[in-house]
Amino acid sequence: MTAGTSTTARTDDGFVEALRAHSRRYHDQHPFHVRMNAGRLGPHQLRGWIANRFYYQENIPRKDAAILSNCPDPDVRRRWIRRIVDHDGQQPGEGGIEAWLRLAEAAGLTREEVRDHRHLVPGVRFAVDAYVTFTRTRPWVEAVASSLTELFAPDLMAERLAAFERWYPWIDAGGLAYFRARLDQAPRDCEHALEVVTEHCLTAESQARAIDALSFKCDVLWSLMDAIDRAYPG
Repeated sequence: MTAGTSTTARTDDGFVEALRAHSRRYHDQHPFHVRMNAGRLGPHQLRGWIANRFYYQENIPRKDAAILSNCPDPDVRRRWIRRIVDHDGQQPGEGGIEAWLRLAEAAGLTREEVRDHRHLVPGVRFAVDAYVTFTRTRPWVEAVASSLTELFAPDLMAERLAAFERWYPWIDAGGLAYFRARLDQAPRDCEHALEVVTEHCLTAESQARAIDALSFKCDVLWSLMDAIDRAYPG
């Protein structure tokens, strides 16, 4: 960034466009994900993805709790806390983590082998832990910006749901409830996160940091897929 533009922010439209441009780096473009949506994964590969992705799923409430712990704005906290409830549920047997475990069972895995991480590959652990650390240690608005991969999640979920129903009928349809729930949750979540980021990032520097945070999150998700792809080659 040149000295002459260091304090000149993008217009709201330009800033949002720069954020949305990261759709070209989203992990739905990863070769493993492309093969999954094309019905080209075998049961072993699909189970490997489900088991490893669980580590990301179970850490989502932890990264959201980290954002809450750093956020000074009660209005933001009141809305953000819904994300934790969405994943943890309000009581046992509810929430997105439970729904992912049911997906694992529908695919032929046991809860025990998913929860004890026996299939977890080091690269997935490293990527997810790096993301949680980022949300815990970076300014809270940057951590919120990193969540904006949700801008691209509704389309991904719709495509994933259709792919699973078409190509993997051996997975019981009841196990796909997580994907269905996210069709409604992800647009709500990204709308709020985008509102927060555009309200707080008013300088060129703060907008650049927000874009970098989103870029980092894209790298996390891509690295996660790289690790799974190496462990479960097709």
